[in-house]
Amino acid sequence: MADEESRTLPTELGEVRIAEEVVSIIAGLAATEIEGVASMSGGIAGGIAEVLGRRNLSKGIKVEVGTEEAKVDIFIIVDYGARIPDVAWDIQEGVKKTVENMTGLRVTGVNVHVQGVHFPQKEGETEEEPAEGGEEVESKE
Repeated sequence: MADEESRTLPTELGEVRIAEEVVSIIAGLAATEIEGVASMSGGIAGGIAEVLGRRNLSKGIKVEVGTEEAKVDIFIIVDYGARIPDVAWDIQEGVKKTVENMTGLRVTGVNVHVQGVHFPQKEGETEEEPAEGGEEVESKE
């Protein structure tokens, strides 16, 4: 594992390494628990993984992990009717709290990128309409 991809915590008994993918998974799970988040927007790579039958728990998450801090970018699709600023605020607070509690990293920013809106259809089918360019909500540090 490369040093840029993990965080090393020295202890009396050795080292503990936290991979960026672990931080991504934690952030992704925290974000999907927020009411109003229809799904994560993972792009082509995430879609291919799902077609192959693997659920990508870090889909729609980009993290930068330093030695003591982390910055998280989250790409989501919101439910139609949800108030986007409220959903974004809840994601920022929830992800920051969860990542800090589970990893000990200080989260310096959680940027929320709204990539589309989920519209339910009559017969239980779903349709996602990507927003042109998406809406970005800057982090609150």
